[in-house]
Amino acid sequence: MSGDPVTGYAVVVPTLARATLADCLAALAAATGPGPDEIVLVDDRPEPEADPRALEHPLTVLGDLRERTVVLRSGGRGPAAARNTGIRAVTAPWTAFLDDDVQVGPHWCDQLVQDLAEAAPDTGAVQGVIAVPLPGERRPTDWERGTAGLARAQWITADMAYRTDVLKQVHGFDERFPRAFREDADLALRVLDAGWRIRRGRRTTSHPVRDASRWASLKQQRGNADDALMRRLHGPDWWAKAVAPRGRIRRHAAITAAGLTALALAAAGRPRAAAVAGLGWAAGTAEFAWARIAPGPRTRDEVTTMLATSALIPPAATWYRLTGEWRHRGARAWREVAA
Repeated sequence: MSGDPVTGYAVVVPTLARATLADCLAALAAATGPGPDEIVLVDDRPEPEADPRALEHPLTVLGDLRERTVVLRSGGRGPAAARNTGIRAVTAPWTAFLDDDVQVGPHWCDQLVQDLAEAAPDTGAVQGVIAVPLPGERRPTDWERGTAGLARAQWITADMAYRTDVLKQVHGFDERFPRAFREDADLALRVLDAGWRIRRGRRTTSHPVRDASRWASLKQQRGNADDALMRRLHGPDWWAKAVAPRGRIRRHAAITAAGLTALALAAAGRPRAAAVAGLGWAAGTAEFAWARIAPGPRTRDEVTTMLATSALIPPAATWYRLTGEWRHRGARAWREVAA
């Protein structure tokens, strides 16, 4: 047990009781070095559907750490709310967040304590180094490349340690972010705005690529609504502040507009103009599909998935962005909402 007033830490893991949780906790239990003062496992499955037996095996792999572990419920309100539930239970000076699909390195506890000991008084958080293992025998798929992007992402809570007092100072995560998307960047920007620094540590955590449906990239477009909230909270230049990729929302909107225009012109009995607009839609969709196909393995299954989803993503992204702009049009700072 660490117990040090400078480097004492708790680990908070929000979970949906996925199969990856047992490996996550087993890696934590096996890591060398001073263990966490406490582990807060936050079950975020909706209460009526939650089967407590789903956590029985993951808890057994903790070994001696089991007695320092508490399981809380957050009612299926998303990872931001789940982490806030965990924060309220933490008494250690540092709170280290892990996702339930990562595996810490063999010396993670030692390295984390070193990261925390080296943190300057004005350092509010220390980020871990994320490694995403990819197949070596072929090019990665679109989904695998997307997961690999986590290795370059700023401030992701897959492995992120914050001073507990800093988390409480900024009122924790903004619970209006319902997905595992942008809630970490929003928190970091508020911590930086409060005058704290965030630096990268040396500890390493592996983030394996989990299995996903061929339609996973389409489902991810819901995050465009979260981008609308980020814009409202942090201004139109939030992309630069968060060191986040700009994305394709403008191109998606243009492709969608071309497609809708083609349909409207065809309905109005203007076939030539409709054909021109249709060509614009087809060209934009083809460029998007090829941008995703070219760096990948180009198997039949991958190409088919890319073609299908590339036609559906632009309108889905545009729809979620517009609905997000409307939903969050009057969004106030989280401190005002949480107070």
